[in-house]
Amino acid sequence: MFNDEIELGNLVETVEYGEVIKTKTWALRMCNHLNDERSEFYQAARAGLKPQLTFEIHDFEYNNEEYIRYPAGSGGTEYTIIRAAKRDDMRELVCSAHTGSEV
Repeated sequence: MFNDEIELGNLVETVEYGEVIKTKTWALRMCNHLNDERSEFYQAARAGLKPQLTFEIHDFEYNNEEYIRYPAGSGGTEYTIIRAAKRDDMRELVCSAHTGSEV
């Protein structure tokens, strides 16, 4: 049973009047926020990655999205998915603080 909500997002490019417009599309998903005190986080930090949060969702609900917004909604913080490990019928999404200039 899931006890939290996130939004999964992708960057979509469209062309209007010859100009490329970038927007993010978001889809609401139910999830579990997992404990981040695992050795994976320490190993990632040594490799230069800065994982901050991990969420668990059903595998069929993940479509290679690149971003997570948590808590869900326009007031949530955006994170970049740095790892999406499949475990049986579940998917663990490891996230770091969103960086970059895109939308």
